[in-house]
Amino acid sequence: MTTDTQLHTDNFFGHPRALFILFFTEMWERFSFYGMKALLIFYLTKYYFFSDEAGNLLVGSYAALVYAMPVVGGFIADRYLGFRKAIVFGGILLVLGHLGMAYEGNATTKTLTGEIVRDDFALQIFYLSLAFIVMGVGFLKANISSLVGELYAEGDKRRDSGFTIFYMGINLGSFLATLVCVWLGEIYGWSYGFGAAGIGMLIGLLTFISGKKLLLGKGESNFPEFLEKKAFGIKNEWLIYGGSIFSIAIVWQMVQSHSVVQNLLIIAGGISFIYIAYYAITQLDKIARERLIALTILIIFTIVFWALFEQAYTSLNLFADRILDRGTIPAGNFLSLNALFIVLFAPVFAWLWVKLGKYNPNTAIKFSIALLLVGLGFGSLVLGINVSGMGKVGMFWLVLTYFLHTCAELCLSPVGLSAVTKLSPVKIVGFMMGVWFLATAGSEFIASILANIASVDTSNGEAPDLNLAKQSYLKLFEYLFYTGIGFGIVLLALSKSINKLMHGVDKELNK
Repeated sequence: MTTDTQLHTDNFFGHPRALFILFFTEMWERFSFYGMKALLIFYLTKYYFFSDEAGNLLVGSYAALVYAMPVVGGFIADRYLGFRKAIVFGGILLVLGHLGMAYEGNATTKTLTGEIVRDDFALQIFYLSLAFIVMGVGFLKANISSLVGELYAEGDKRRDSGFTIFYMGINLGSFLATLVCVWLGEIYGWSYGFGAAGIGMLIGLLTFISGKKLLLGKGESNFPEFLEKKAFGIKNEWLIYGGSIFSIAIVWQMVQSHSVVQNLLIIAGGISFIYIAYYAITQLDKIARERLIALTILIIFTIVFWALFEQAYTSLNLFADRILDRGTIPAGNFLSLNALFIVLFAPVFAWLWVKLGKYNPNTAIKFSIALLLVGLGFGSLVLGINVSGMGKVGMFWLVLTYFLHTCAELCLSPVGLSAVTKLSPVKIVGFMMGVWFLATAGSEFIASILANIASVDTSNGEAPDLNLAKQSYLKLFEYLFYTGIGFGIVLLALSKSINKLMHGVDKELNK
């Protein structure tokens, strides 16, 4: 049986050795995920000739399902499989899904009468591949983050730093993906870009499997007897896997229906918060209950943050393609700036949170800073459009936007992942990590709706009128600027009250 003392002494560069196995696993998983996602809006608008609105909504529905499914995956891992087995199963599904994306079929054409002719079989393979990815992320994403938290004993001040290092791995994978996969996809063909993403996921899966010993028993099921029991002559563990694979057929249809996804998010969100309220009232003492309330409030504010931040893969990606004066640089490559800045500055933020000690801002203040910075990022683009005259917008303004958004992300995302593991009751850590990603799912769907504010008439994925398109993007970015600043100020005003509900968790970590 592994003890917390073993985990604390078995270190590599001041952290548990297993952290670095999880670091590289997540790096390659994010390589595959972001490599595909960077190409997705261009693939839809340029290869399948989707309109801006249809493309944005499909990206939003897919991304929403990707982030909603960890609620289910986290629950199954908590109650049955354990984190490690859930991660392996999710990794297998992701490999299959990403490799399926490499099938292009026949290119879409437009007839002389303007009718768009698509390869419907290839399009259904595309949707099915997305379904595999959705289910795979559901089993992997929340559980690998929860497993990181399990590496640290309660009150270990390295926890925030460890999550920031882990987050750097996420963004190292994103950085490589938005260079390699975008380059392969746009220069050599979509199948090469998507295929590279699949190979990356396979490497990530093999990395995790090879590092099992370094986990020192962490992440295993708390109910191994249940998994071994049989129903209908089949072990319960295999019934869970089989039922999950069957569910992919349902997700296959859902990813094609935006209204269904919207209703699912509303229902799942409502049920999740009802369960949180029930659990807080009936199962927890005062301190644990108020900590859970504080976490829930913070999660609500993350919905606003991610709805703004996740413009990167829709409106900002198309803005870079159509409006930016970028020379020969592929538009998708600008997505790598966020990841590059995180790789460069994540160690700085990790060092800063530890160095500040008792002066370290509490979690609520960090979240409010994040909202203010993401709003200022869109303010940069508003200024850039306004000074560009009748021409295209200079690259500097988008670079500045990604820099500000990166600083915002480092104030919220790794800190938020850490907050989930330290504010959640032990028995529902996986579920609460799933709720964290469910909130992100809602944000993704809202982000796609917001992106449609800037939708313009297109022909084969290109904006016909530069200045008309600029005005559409200006309207969107102004709205996002005021939203970020407004909610940032509100959360800052509430930060003291939220910190009281946390009952000294931040102080414990800063000792």
